[in-house]
Amino acid sequence: MDRPGGYQVRIRVQGELSPAWWSGVFVDLLIAGAPDGTTLLSGFLPDQTALHGLLATVRDLGLSIVSVDTVAAQPPTHDEAGGSQR
Repeated sequence: MDRPGGYQVRIRVQGELSPAWWSGVFVDLLIAGAPDGTTLLSGFLPDQTALHGLLATVRDLGLSIVSVDTVAAQPPTHDEAGGSQR
């Protein structure tokens, strides 16, 4: 089931991926290398369909997943959505 507001996702893969090259593949994700030789892909995904698509891309590229963490993003409050009237 999708969560309102989408997901913050963090996928750690084995190996050091160059942000300059891989940013064209993982559009809208932050790509950060770690001292342990892994790379963290992080960002916002709107729904589970996008999450499954991202995981399929990682799989299709032959990257080894070390970990996957998702946190449901909080939907905007009425005030944040611009719906507050005074």
